[in-house]
Amino acid sequence: MKVARVADDLPETVGETLVLPLRQEELTVDVHRHVTGRVRISTVTTEREEHVDEELTGERVEVEHVPVGRIVDAIPPVRTEGDTTIIPVVEEVLVVERRLMLREEVHMRRIRTVSRHQETVVLRQQHAVETREEPDVAETGEKFSQPASVHS
Repeated sequence: MKVARVADDLPETVGETLVLPLRQEELTVDVHRHVTGRVRISTVTTEREEHVDEELTGERVEVEHVPVGRIVDAIPPVRTEGDTTIIPVVEEVLVVERRLMLREEVHMRRIRTVSRHQETVVLRQQHAVETREEPDVAETGEKFSQPASVHS
């Protein structure tokens, strides 16, 4: 910081007029950067094992052909009885007249299975690590910051 002052502040007389000098002070502020330290952030990944013990549910389908051999007037609809879906299979047979004969039914039954599944899996996780470093004297150029100077 600099302050400029003028010592010649005395009034003077010019003819019959008294002249008073007017003065103004000026202030100058300088900014200097100084490295006081550094911060480094890095991540660290760790792994951990975790045991998985869950029930797995699955389904399979059994298909069974059931012979029927019955004459029908119309194609029977697909139907469900319990956990079995019945799909009619028909064919036309030649008799003195044409008729539908229910040749067979396909019975599909759903069978649910439950089994235990165990497995060990690896899970990763990251953490932030903060490292602080003191500055070198060569980096800052000065050991201490100097106060602003005042000039008169």
